[in-house]
Amino acid sequence: MSWIIRTLWSYARTSAEIRSDTRAARRFARFGEGSAIAFPTATLYGEPWIEIGTHTVLGGDITLAAGMGPDYDLGAETVVRIGSGCAIGRGSHVVAHRSVDIGDHVYTGPYVYITDQNHAYANTDVPIGLQWPVDDPVSIGSGTWLGANSVVLPGVHLGRNCVVAAGTVVRPGTYADHSVIAGIPGKVVRTYDDQLGWDPPLKEAGTPTRVPTPSAGLPPEVPADPPDPGSATRFPPA
Repeated sequence: MSWIIRTLWSYARTSAEIRSDTRAARRFARFGEGSAIAFPTATLYGEPWIEIGTHTVLGGDITLAAGMGPDYDLGAETVVRIGSGCAIGRGSHVVAHRSVDIGDHVYTGPYVYITDQNHAYANTDVPIGLQWPVDDPVSIGSGTWLGANSVVLPGVHLGRNCVVAAGTVVRPGTYADHSVIAGIPGKVVRTYDDQLGWDPPLKEAGTPTRVPTPSAGLPPEVPADPPDPGSATRFPPA
């Protein structure tokens, strides 16, 4: 009996995922070629206000939502925009009501939470869950990496090629390109200057390897070959 269940589950995982050529993909404002949302999904609604670029993969058990619930009219503009060549980890949440913009080649670990809305508690006479929430747009720059279990709060604007350490809670604010953010609450722990390099300097960490990329290919600024053994991987290259 168990092998039958495993076989059926394996078939469901490969056949029920959302791909660009499926009926489910046509509900989205845009669903790029080569992209997929793995089966099963935890929560999925507001597809007409969600854009997904090409060769982007969203892991299973993901929550991807636009608006307060299904069948809301959110207007003429899209609310969630996920770029091309992204990989959003299993069990992650992307929940938007006003604007969540994720650039190209953004990678996340599992169970990452990204939202542009938070509860309000100013009125002390009304239960917090019944007070009108507050929206603040979120943007995540291309090439950024978000570690497992990290949280991106409303009002966060991450620059290009930022790093968010696992478990970090990123507070509202604008973060420069190449910022490394860690902690609860999140703080910038490393920065990059075109002339001075990294501050504090990077520690050497063995031999860099080439990370597999979607068939969309690498961005033009990424070198075709990995750095020499023993050198630090630097993106973008000098």
